[in-house]
Amino acid sequence: MDGMSGPYVIRGSVALPEAELMWRFSRSSGPGGQHVNTTDSQVELRFDLGGTGSLPEVWKQRALQRLAPRLVDGVVSVRASEHRSQWRNREAAAVRLAALLAEATAPPPKPRRPTRIPRGINERRLREKKQRADVKRGRSGRDWG
Repeated sequence: MDGMSGPYVIRGSVALPEAELMWRFSRSSGPGGQHVNTTDSQVELRFDLGGTGSLPEVWKQRALQRLAPRLVDGVVSVRASEHRSQWRNREAAAVRLAALLAEATAPPPKPRRPTRIPRGINERRLREKKQRADVKRGRSGRDWG
């Protein structure tokens, strides 16, 4: 991984462990001309979410539950082929995986506390509505000569 700009932080002090990342490279479709036929620039990054020990247990369970449709035997995979160079695709895949795990391990939002509309606001709305109705009623041409 020479020159990689890792470690890729998920949240806080938790980062993707380089030893647990599995990389696979293949030929990519898209721009590149004849060059694309000779280089393995598409990157597939796999991370064993079910077997990792680097995530806190609560995060791990939360991520397994939220990413269940994407997992194959507890492994989450991300693919990147939008760049012509393998190095940039590696960067894109790692950043995408870190973002995916950050979103999947985020704590659930606080439940919304129902609030009531203050009486003054409701009264003001009804008063303005009545004034507007009076203005519109005054526009009718019934009273004209």
